[in-house]
Amino acid sequence: MEDLSGHFLISTPQMPDPRFQEQVILLCAHNKEGAMGVVINRPNEEISMMEVLLSTHIPLPEGPLPPVYNGGPVEMEAGFILYSSDYEAGNSLKIAPTIYLSRESKLLEKISKGEGPEDYMFLLGYAGWGPGQLESELMDNSWLTVPGDMNVLFHTPDELKWKQAARRYGINISIFSDIVGNA
Repeated sequence: MEDLSGHFLISTPQMPDPRFQEQVILLCAHNKEGAMGVVINRPNEEISMMEVLLSTHIPLPEGPLPPVYNGGPVEMEAGFILYSSDYEAGNSLKIAPTIYLSRESKLLEKISKGEGPEDYMFLLGYAGWGPGQLESELMDNSWLTVPGDMNVLFHTPDELKWKQAARRYGINISIFSDIVGNA
């Protein structure tokens, strides 16, 4: 089994679960025990970054704040920070050479002071799969896997990420057929 950590899962038009239609997930961990990832293109309409910072007594930074993202349907009260490797934080999971994941509130404090990573996303919840579950969904053509891309992750508007993640590898996902594959 190939470790797909650091890859995007792009839902195909064959995705049967409506919660994941037109979604892009960054896989954070993938092994024989299952997989874990976060949805990177679904901003949360019900909570703002300002509310998150104020609720944790972290001072608000100057300038505009990014959205909070719905990272997935599992543990939706759990906060995660996906960030670029230009900043080193303790207790982080290295997803790829340029991408880390953390649950440390101290990282949010550093971000609010302008001392954190250049690029970051704050997410609530995650997507998880048990042993063999993701592989089964891949065989059913529910997902397309492509290498993760920093530009798509941090610098592409959310409404374009689904198509752009696939387009970077020459795939028009909106007309994706029943052929499964990896780029």
